[in-house]
Amino acid sequence: MTAKVSYDSVEVGTELPAQTFPVTRAMLVQYAGASGDFNPIHWNEKFAREVGLEDVIAHGMFTMAEAIRVVTDWAGDPGSVVEYGVRFTRPVVVPNDDQGALVEVSGKVAALLDDKRVRVDLTVMSDGKKVLGMSRAVVQLG
Repeated sequence: MTAKVSYDSVEVGTELPAQTFPVTRAMLVQYAGASGDFNPIHWNEKFAREVGLEDVIAHGMFTMAEAIRVVTDWAGDPGSVVEYGVRFTRPVVVPNDDQGALVEVSGKVAALLDDKRVRVDLTVMSDGKKVLGMSRAVVQLG
């Protein structure tokens, strides 16, 4: 699969379609099973509070994976992401209710690089607070 976005069609400031991703306790349990990360801060409210957290929190890598979906959906090919990094600035708190939490992700092209690559900067928020900082991806476009 090739990227659906052409390098020639983007410029610095091009905005990617923003997306909002729900995060529920059930999703955290599923992610724990898939990743092998069964740390109780991700599923046990009592334990999470005992270690000083507000409530159960989403896995950082889960949050990171949800955020990059904005880039892969835009590019059209997950394999077009050649670099991706973030700083974890605040956890995503996931209440034990029917709604859970929302992770809101927006992005824009921040730089045109050589070899038809672009750097995309993401803004990743939950509950009105930035949860990932320095969230950047380098994408190979066609």
